[in-house]
Amino acid sequence: MNATNLRTHREAIVRRHMESENVHDFDTTIGTFGHPRYELIANGQVHDGEAAVREYFKTTRSAFPDQRNELLSLRHADDAVIVEFWLLGTHKGPLAGIAPAGKSFRCQMTAFFIFDGPDLVCERVYFDSATILRQLTE
Repeated sequence: MNATNLRTHREAIVRRHMESENVHDFDTTIGTFGHPRYELIANGQVHDGEAAVREYFKTTRSAFPDQRNELLSLRHADDAVIVEFWLLGTHKGPLAGIAPAGKSFRCQMTAFFIFDGPDLVCERVYFDSATILRQLTE
């Protein structure tokens, strides 16, 4: 696959990945990975492998059933696609000992979608957890 085709292929995977998360079609989301792995830098969590990633989806979407993303920008690197996006949701279920408050959050984030050739092998997400926590507890 030449460089232009690889870039187009990777971007299509990232867009399908993000769109499937928005509609909670996690079979499609899992299918975008060559190996499912999420690294959440703000809280040090790593969800490695299909079972761990599915549990991550179950936990977060139980807490935020309307969780969704809004893409702001997308850039390409040698081994990654980098996206900036808004993450939004309403706290309707327990999360990490915090009772649901029914409050909404909006947090700007950056994710590095890491590729090994044509295969997505990791989504590494950077965000400020205090931004979310403040909105849920104020």
